[in-house]
Amino acid sequence: MRNLEIVVMLMAVLAGLSAVAQRFKLPYPVLLVFAGLLIGITPTLPNISLNPDIVFFVFLPPLLYEASFNMSWHDFKAYRQEISMLAIGLVFFTTMAVACLAHYFIPGFSWPLAFVLGAIVSPPDAVAATSVTRGLNLPTKITSILEGESLVNDASALIAYRYAVAAVVSGTFSMWDAGWHFLLVAGGGIGVGLLLGYAVSRLQERISDPTISTTITLLVPFVSYSVAEHVETSGVLAVVFTGLVVSWRSYEIYDTNTRVQKNSFWDVLSFLLNGFVFILIGLQLPFIIKGFNELTLPVVIGYGLLISFVAIVIRIVWVFPTSYLLLLFNKLLGRKKKKATLDLKSLFITSWAGMRGVVSLATALALPFSLRNGHPFPHRNEILMITFIVILITLVLQSLTLPWLIRRLDVQEPEEKAVTEEQKVRLQMAESSLGFLEEELARGENEGALEELKARFQRQVNRLNGVLASDNEEEDDTSDQALFQQFLHKRIEVVEHQRALLVQLHKEGKYNETTIRKMEAELDALDISLQAQLNTT
Repeated sequence: MRNLEIVVMLMAVLAGLSAVAQRFKLPYPVLLVFAGLLIGITPTLPNISLNPDIVFFVFLPPLLYEASFNMSWHDFKAYRQEISMLAIGLVFFTTMAVACLAHYFIPGFSWPLAFVLGAIVSPPDAVAATSVTRGLNLPTKITSILEGESLVNDASALIAYRYAVAAVVSGTFSMWDAGWHFLLVAGGGIGVGLLLGYAVSRLQERISDPTISTTITLLVPFVSYSVAEHVETSGVLAVVFTGLVVSWRSYEIYDTNTRVQKNSFWDVLSFLLNGFVFILIGLQLPFIIKGFNELTLPVVIGYGLLISFVAIVIRIVWVFPTSYLLLLFNKLLGRKKKKATLDLKSLFITSWAGMRGVVSLATALALPFSLRNGHPFPHRNEILMITFIVILITLVLQSLTLPWLIRRLDVQEPEEKAVTEEQKVRLQMAESSLGFLEEELARGENEGALEELKARFQRQVNRLNGVLASDNEEEDDTSDQALFQQFLHKRIEVVEHQRALLVQLHKEGKYNETTIRKMEAELDALDISLQAQLNTT
């Protein structure tokens, strides 16, 4: 009970620090890693350690599901080559490079153990990348590649991690068996994820209660992970592709109340999960340091700094030549893409955005305590400490310098581009609403309310076509109660018509996913307001 009270208290402190971080515009992951470090040097705190299997099952599925749900399928598909080169090729390249470094430079690190460390520190973190680049107007291509990479690289790194840990625990390893089994496990995980994503979408369509629907979204990543692991496929890939499928259908399957409640719930859950992982490592840091076998703390810190440097350099070395080879490959195959040239500034920003985060930390915490023969897992404490150092270095160095580099290199899209795109969507919605109202007027019902709505949308179309002005006018009240109720009912019908148009625009992929989600949030807010007015009249 005392341990639980301490964790709750520390979570409250973390919540308070997050408010301070927002005020000083400090990236959220940087706050977490510093909070974990401060907790680690705080005296008299207890050692709270969870079962490694529980750590893996409790933290990773929801974190991966939330990240995949926020990913645009159109962007994921459009940049699948670039994402694959980073999320698969770079992950294995980094894993092998770190493994070679650990095996030859760190005493006592066998090849399987070295590959465990390499797999843990190889994948950059989605939360870190998006939180640092938010509000910097990065081009859609860069943000989409970083987000897509962070999804798939977790899967490829964790599959490699599983094989490496199994080799350490069992003492046997076959590269050939691991190779073909990797393809089988990955393909099976994708298949399970697609099937479950479709099944969940169909189920959610039939549920109108927001609480039940939100509860299902909480259970989905755990069910997807468990089913895939039960049939001996990749639970990580199953969760990712389940999230992608449900995200694709989310515009259709969730109503306003469910969407608002679900988004708020997942914001809180993501904060708690990320915070708890760093609190957990902070509470264990003093005991991890005491548990070093042959190495001292300064030596382990030195190895951590060396591996951090190698991880950063390898990403830079990988991005530039592979981007050129990919461009050359597409030209040889006759695949023409827009702006098919190498943007060296954008490539550098992509190569510098390789911050490690909560997934690496949760994976390290999930290391088993002992081998099959009962002996302690070799160098577990050293691996945990090195992982924490790599996260600390990459987050602090890259997160704090990335915004400056983006501005310095001018790798930003003009704000006018996003504004223009929003205006185009609003204009299309307003014109479509006018057509809908014309059809309603032709039926000869509720003409007063329809004429008022038509006049409002006509003014909005005129503004969007000519004058730059916002459409935030308040609904005028009317002394005719019956007419006002008719007006509200018809306005709600127009909202539903606009929502159907957004679903169509989402499927076409003509506009940025961020713009579509923003318009959806505005429609949700308007729908809630109209429903509240209707209930009080």
